[in-house]
Amino acid sequence: MAAQENYQPTKKAQAFLDKVENGKYNREIVMGLKRFISNKVPEEMQGFYSQEELQELIDLKDTNQDVEARMPVKITNHYYQIAKNSKAVRTLVKASPKETFDLDGAPDPGKQMTYSPLEGLIHKYELGLIYVTNTCSAHCRFCYREELIAKKEIVREDGTVASKGLANIPDLVEYILDHNKIVAENGGRHPETNREKLREILMSGGDPMVLTNKKLAEWFSALADAGIDSIRVGTKELAFYPDRFDSTFFNMLDDLHAAYPEVQLRFMVHFNHPDEFLQKDKNGNYIEDPDGGLVWIESTKRAVKQLASRKYITIENQAPFIKGVNQDSDAIRIMQRELKRNRINNHYFFCGRDIIGHKAFNLSIEDAWNLLNDSQKGLSGVEASARLSITHYLGKTEVVSVTNKPIPGVPGTENGVVIFKLLRSAADASNKGQVAIVGRNPEAIWFSGYEDRVIFDEAGLFTESMKSTSNVSNETHKQS
Repeated sequence: MAAQENYQPTKKAQAFLDKVENGKYNREIVMGLKRFISNKVPEEMQGFYSQEELQELIDLKDTNQDVEARMPVKITNHYYQIAKNSKAVRTLVKASPKETFDLDGAPDPGKQMTYSPLEGLIHKYELGLIYVTNTCSAHCRFCYREELIAKKEIVREDGTVASKGLANIPDLVEYILDHNKIVAENGGRHPETNREKLREILMSGGDPMVLTNKKLAEWFSALADAGIDSIRVGTKELAFYPDRFDSTFFNMLDDLHAAYPEVQLRFMVHFNHPDEFLQKDKNGNYIEDPDGGLVWIESTKRAVKQLASRKYITIENQAPFIKGVNQDSDAIRIMQRELKRNRINNHYFFCGRDIIGHKAFNLSIEDAWNLLNDSQKGLSGVEASARLSITHYLGKTEVVSVTNKPIPGVPGTENGVVIFKLLRSAADASNKGQVAIVGRNPEAIWFSGYEDRVIFDEAGLFTESMKSTSNVSNETHKQS
């Protein structure tokens, strides 16, 4: 905290910061199951959980299957208004005993702490990911950052045990400047990691959009002054509380662009289902817009139009496939089409990660691939741009294809194969583009489901060292 207070903006940054105005927001958040149990929620929310559902959750309280120890309950009024008319959205946000039935999983998914040279910074790929907050306006039950949101302690690389911390501006700026100075002095590559210049930062958490405009502006200007020319903001606020995107926020962005015109902003938004942004009629059907497409929720449409109207901003959607939330190829097709119509690019769909409790949420890898493939039938090439990714400890991996027929003369392919390709790999991405081919297993929800049917693995996704890493992380959780 002291380091944060010692941060001194440049004159350019200070001139920008002096213009920033904080907005006033009333998210009408309900936090914690206790509010529902004691009926201390707004009258219209009473009954969101049935008495039977509440009793099941009460019975798990203070046991090792306590659902709120895994992920606290949190919801905005805006999201409740959607959830009450959408089974998919209710599944996404309502706590369920299923979450803790099997607590297998990695306490540090993706082994991120291996690539954390600084508290709150993950420098695994060509960009840096920073944690700037450890909460969101509402909490997805399947959250990939459940260890951060729930402030869980994890075993770090040096053997110490502590919860993940947040980044602070002065330390991060110093890291960026030092890294890029070393790169410049060594012909454009870092002598230890062979990485190029650090030019892009993803602000994440938690959701950066819960921060005030002034705090966001401090981060933006500090990163720009440090030489970062592309800033990503990972957010689900367009679904949870789109009124956060108000005139004070857009004025701040415009002033940032005026001060730093070469800096690009990329909003990495998170819609899981079209119910999160489309209006429905009384029969539960989406409404045709006479001018084309479908009718959006008004506040969400307004926020998206404002974002999309600014040429220095790009918008990308990415979302995991989750049991009971978005297993519908027709809904996913509608979502991809409507997002692209409104200048939101379809970036990634994800197979579930191996978080604690992932078996309650993850579709099988092959079902996820079939879901995306079926959803993109009938879409144009620009609409069907999303790829299916699954995060391996080595890096972000694409599920390229699932086949149904054997490869003649190749043992293990009798029921078809699954083809994986490393899209992004750590450090200098030396094995990017390499593939692995495995015999099919329709039940596999993680790489471990294919360990006994590897046919070809130039990428190293199924080497003994990676298997032992996964097993160690699982055993660490089981013993803790």
